[in-house]
Amino acid sequence: MPFKSQTIVCSCGLLICSWLAATAEAQRTPDRAFFEYSGRPGTVAAVGGGELPAEIAASVVQTVGDNGTVVIIPDAAEDPVAAAAQAAEYLQTAGVKPAAIVGRSTALDDVVRGQVLQALGTARAVWIPGGQQSRLYEAWQNTQLESSLQQLLQRGGMIAGSSAGAAIMSRIMIASGKDTPQLATGWDLIPAAIVDQHFSQRNRIGRSQQAVSLHPGTVGLGIDEGTAVLLTGRTLRTAGSGNVTLLLGACSYRPAETIVLPSGATADWTQLRRAARQRAADVDPGLPQFGASTVSKGALVIVGGGGMPQSIVDRFVQLAGGENASIVVLPTAVPRDQTDLRVPGFLARAGVKKVTVLDQRGPEEVSSETFRSALKEATGIWFGGGRQWNFVDAYENTDAVAAFHEVLQRGGVIAGSSAGATIQGEFLVRGHPLGNQVMMAEGYERGFAFLPGSAIDQHFAQRGRQPDLLPVIQRHPQLLGVGLDEATAIVVQGSKAEVVGQHSAHFVRADRLQGLTAEQLPKSVDEAAKLYVTVPTGGSIDLLTLQPPQ
Repeated sequence: MPFKSQTIVCSCGLLICSWLAATAEAQRTPDRAFFEYSGRPGTVAAVGGGELPAEIAASVVQTVGDNGTVVIIPDAAEDPVAAAAQAAEYLQTAGVKPAAIVGRSTALDDVVRGQVLQALGTARAVWIPGGQQSRLYEAWQNTQLESSLQQLLQRGGMIAGSSAGAAIMSRIMIASGKDTPQLATGWDLIPAAIVDQHFSQRNRIGRSQQAVSLHPGTVGLGIDEGTAVLLTGRTLRTAGSGNVTLLLGACSYRPAETIVLPSGATADWTQLRRAARQRAADVDPGLPQFGASTVSKGALVIVGGGGMPQSIVDRFVQLAGGENASIVVLPTAVPRDQTDLRVPGFLARAGVKKVTVLDQRGPEEVSSETFRSALKEATGIWFGGGRQWNFVDAYENTDAVAAFHEVLQRGGVIAGSSAGATIQGEFLVRGHPLGNQVMMAEGYERGFAFLPGSAIDQHFAQRGRQPDLLPVIQRHPQLLGVGLDEATAIVVQGSKAEVVGQHSAHFVRADRLQGLTAEQLPKSVDEAAKLYVTVPTGGSIDLLTLQPPQ
């Protein structure tokens, strides 16, 4: 997890200091500031040149609707007036009413610039034809055009461009160069991207790879002719007749990577941005930063999902201080519009006098006095279920995770179930925003490290997940793998983990894999289960030795 400040004051314990130092180091990238993980409401459509996919024009027509307007910005062309006329004809053929099209009938001057900017203030869409992308930037530099385009996206509008009109959409713009990219400045419409067009047809992968290598923290976005990328919010999808090629730069622990998306494919742009940023930081999330799997102060209650037996509830409440506990509930593993702000039933029934539900997310909300004061008084924290990547998005680049650690340092307890269990590990599994089947989702591999050096999975035996955790440990042999059955928890104090609830907990280290390669790891549940140390309810284990505690 990137952290807000690189200024480190060691006043809250050695573990927190090391956590701050490691996360500050992981943040040294061009994209280190908090970014809005959900993206912008509008749509950016970048076409790689050639024939325009039918979906693009249809999307513009739908966006403009009955009362909106579309503004043509033709200044990449050698003859902008002719290019505007051609674009207007295309839009009318597609179904846009002539009265809704703001074209260009005279050469660009200050008066025309003012008219365009005024039209953008109420427009629903923008159309940017091809030409030479540097002309576009030079025509509109030192004006409010880019700001106006960003505001249009915030209103839910659409910006579509082809060829040069696509290349201008990334801040780092490839202006020219057959083999070696000549870079210039574009508009930041697709954040952290370096867009290239006519990609396969003109064999431009080499120059794009060079551009990404020169600018760590960026994602190459190569678009074939007749093909489009549409980015709405954080969702990137492809359309047309060709492919879209994604490029990630190399780092010390990963080679450069090329991902080819066929037409109709979907990707998560926030995940790709995080992957690029993690590579730029060059801090391997699979190498434990915080020491052995022990909890020196306080306690953890890590629940495998699927129910809260009374024995688990009792231990959590007792460790938090009993009836006098002050417990903070974090329901942020689900989107805000799905959040339940009620006190969880098991806590209400337990008679805890003070339970505070905190739904704050992002730097501004997390810095509020409400959030800060509740955590300062907390003797216990409960992380609810959902999807663990939502926790990452909610608390990235804020003071929250350090405040969570401080609860432990004061002797408090951190507990959570399902997603709220997995986030407690140092390595985050099943973190991909597009589905929970990806065990190692680059960009979402850093947990909150309440249990250092661990990777935690849940719903373990009930969903037959024994084979899933083995490749994680095989790839990252310094990690401890922990699999928790439903309605089962481990209570961790020091290096001792006590199993509480209804079923079992399962543990694996690399030495139990017997030197198997990733291809040789067992795929069946029964064979994979043999590689774990399984501890039933009522038992205990030393997490350092995977032996009974002495």
